[in-house]
Amino acid sequence: MSTAAEASADLRGLALRAREAGRKLAAIPGRVRDAGLEAIARALEAEREAMLEANAADCRDAQELASRGELGLPLVSRLDLSSGKYERAVESVRSVAAMEDPLWRTQGATEVDDGLRLFKVSVPIGVLGVIFESRPDALVQIAALCLKSGNAVLMKGGSEASRSNRALADLIARATAAVEGLPEGWLTLLETREDVRSMLDQDDAIDLIIPRGSNDFVRYIMDNTKIPVTGHSDGVCHVYVDAAADLDKALQVAVDAKVQDVSTCCTAETLLVHAGVAEAFLGTALGRLAEAEVELRGDPRTCRIAGDGRVGEASEEDWSAEYLDYILAVKVVDGLEEAVDHINRYGSAHTDSIVTEDRAAAVRFLQGVDSASVFVNASTRFADGFRFGLGAEVGISTGRLHSRGPVGLEGLTIYKYLMEGEGHTVGYYEGDPPRPYAHRRLEEEWRA
Repeated sequence: MSTAAEASADLRGLALRAREAGRKLAAIPGRVRDAGLEAIARALEAEREAMLEANAADCRDAQELASRGELGLPLVSRLDLSSGKYERAVESVRSVAAMEDPLWRTQGATEVDDGLRLFKVSVPIGVLGVIFESRPDALVQIAALCLKSGNAVLMKGGSEASRSNRALADLIARATAAVEGLPEGWLTLLETREDVRSMLDQDDAIDLIIPRGSNDFVRYIMDNTKIPVTGHSDGVCHVYVDAAADLDKALQVAVDAKVQDVSTCCTAETLLVHAGVAEAFLGTALGRLAEAEVELRGDPRTCRIAGDGRVGEASEEDWSAEYLDYILAVKVVDGLEEAVDHINRYGSAHTDSIVTEDRAAAVRFLQGVDSASVFVNASTRFADGFRFGLGAEVGISTGRLHSRGPVGLEGLTIYKYLMEGEGHTVGYYEGDPPRPYAHRRLEEEWRA
């Protein structure tokens, strides 16, 4: 077994190799990166059985842990690549490949003066460190987005998916190694906690950390690195049924937001209902949710409407809980403003939805709720990079800098300025009298 110092030295070498690979990736034509993505998709199709066999072994171990109460069943579900998840992962790779190249796109152009042009162009962030949960399909999505956007990446997945992650990372490395022009070392899989701790020290080699996990874990990452961190911790999402809601729509949205996949960060954890429609809506909705085996925890008014013991009494902690399970907190509110205040107080700035036919109420909700994604008459489960048309996502950001919401290709780029002149010097503009700058906006695209 290697010592912590040896692990740190090994990680240092991997990070520096990723830095070199990232610089090469930035200058590689988009057609070469796309060829790498197609190679990954074909390899995934060709080696499907081997990948699913590795995943099945992880799932068997996870089921054993779940039977002993050491792992929640929803997390076991997230781990399983069968039932179409594997095919959707392949689809996400090709979806990313089909998207417009995000690099070297002109974001702005200025003619500073005759013959002196300034371009603001998109470029990769550089080297990413991504730490993700028990979803091996996330590894495929992250790798595809990083390759398309020209970023090198060091990834660490959950230990419960170790076989799946190892098999998939090896497949991706082999597939892209066969594509002429793609550098080695652009993707590295880390497997130990020591690797993660060492990664946090590489602030001169890693440009951004994207953690996906619990609030305590994300806080640990933020507190123990100088590297910028983006992402989210909890996904405390809400559905609010307004007084002007179509109750049939509300029922569809509320049930889908809770039960379509309870293990995801965009699953609704709290249902808010306007007092004016509470009796009519909850009379049906509570039954439908109970039929879906959702445990219900309500405020006193919800409990009174239920009246049959189907709803337990909610605690203060329930309003800010991310269950990731078949549990839902339910509260009756007296109006839109109370709903917005509740969401902004207890939510996690992830995704929240209003069901209403009143456009003015919808606008007040959209503008008033301080979250990365805010919806009208739509399930919170749409908060996903693939569903947004981003191809895939490396995660959801609830921060306020650079990227917010599902982070796809655009969120993995930054920009730099390119100036092209003809021997221009600053002294020429600061003489006596000084020559004025033109600063004319150009509609011109920068060309390599």
